[in-house]
Parts: sequence; C-alpha cells; structure tokens
Amino acid sequence: MTDVWADIASEFLHFYPRGRRLLAVAGADAERSRQAADDPMAALTASGQQVIREHSPEGDEAGLRAVVTAFREGPKSDDILLVSGPAALLGERTRGMWNYAVWQLAGDEPPHTVAGSIVDVTDPAHPVRRFADYCALPASYGA
Repeated sequence: MTDVWADIASEFLHFYPRGRRLLAVAGADAERSRQAADDPMAALTASGQQVIREHSPEGDEAGLRAVVTAFREGPKSDDILLVSGPAALLGERTRGMWNYAVWQLAGDEPPHTVAGSIVDVTDPAHPVRRFADYCALPASYGA
C-alpha cells in the first residue's frame, strides 16, 4: 500500500465516516481495476474499517443494483462495500449508486471526470494521483 491509497482512504473516511458506504474503483480495464482495488481495501482495513469486496467484470446495471441493494438491506453496520470493475460502474445510470468513486488509468488513457479521485497505475507499485478536470482534457475528449 502506498501513500496515494492511504490518502484516498483518509479522504473517503473524512467525507463518509460511518454508516453503510459504497466505493467504486473503476477504469477502462476491469481486471486492472480489480487489482488496483486491493490497495484502497488494504488502506481502509488498516484504518479499522470492515470492507466487503465485490468485483463486477461486466459492470451490468442489474447485477450492480442487486449487489448494492443486498448490501443496503443487510444488518445495520458501518461496513464499506468496495466494488471494482469496468467503466460501466460510472455509467450514466450507475454513477449515483456510489458515495465515492476512484478512476484508475494507465498512461495516456483519459480520466473519468465523475470520479472523486483519479490514480495512474501505469506502475502499480508506484501509483500517482492525478488532479484533472474538464479544463485538463484534450480538445478531442467527448467529441
């Protein structure tokens, strides 16, 4: 675990200190998202949080809603549901399910501006947090 993931975990816990919380780790590559999600999970666990881990390789809306509904309807807790998967986790119809979203990318992949945090995992051992907004995107983005 690196300082990048510890900082993101601290930020998440600052904004969402208790209750059932939902965190998505998404990116263009679902398998890379699954691997990247190990680090925020470790950081949250090190902070004394109970984390329930799910992976959605396809990011289908019905499957995501079923997982989120089951989590929300479970016994009252302060658990965190961390779901990793493809860009579909932050799709137009699913982005509102999460309290917080991390977008992981590699190299020159464009960021997803819906995410609360953007992390470059080109070198997974040395992730770098990026601070980007629509002003920082190339003119061709969304064209």
